[in-house]
Amino acid sequence: MVGSLPDIVAPDLEVLIVAINPSVRSAEAGYSFASKGNPFWRLLHESGLTPVLLKPEDGARLPEFGVGLISGVKRATRSAAELTRAEQALGAKRVARLAARLRPRYLALLGLTLYPVFFPGGDERGPGLKTSTVAGARVFVLPNPSGLNRAYPGFAKKLVWFQALASLLGR
Repeated sequence: MVGSLPDIVAPDLEVLIVAINPSVRSAEAGYSFASKGNPFWRLLHESGLTPVLLKPEDGARLPEFGVGLISGVKRATRSAAELTRAEQALGAKRVARLAARLRPRYLALLGLTLYPVFFPGGDERGPGLKTSTVAGARVFVLPNPSGLNRAYPGFAKKLVWFQALASLLGR
């Protein structure tokens, strides 16, 4: 069985980014967003969320820039569709406990499908800043950076939302 990835966290972060779960490729490599085709690290840098372009193996440096990264569900899969609703609900509870302990200003849900996991029946759909909070952190929804994301194809359509988050942080 492929191991899970460690949370990259620190107290009082500007933003804690929450991915759905690690890919099998990332878990095998031991680093988040390890697939060469995934633009996550470029999106962070080009949006201004990180002042340098990090490689997946440099992810532990994120807290230097006020950014954390966790997976709601620790189990690695080939596709997030393999996760059960129960796993996702437990993951949301785990994230809420972490947010209460770490006190980030913003919680950035990475993927539009995460919002209904955290807020079942909530009516705030789409990317961007929400009125909802998790343990006092404002919620911002980012499109999933995966190339499989058909709703937000191409780098530029995703970058706009990463830039909007960076703007909220004054970057």
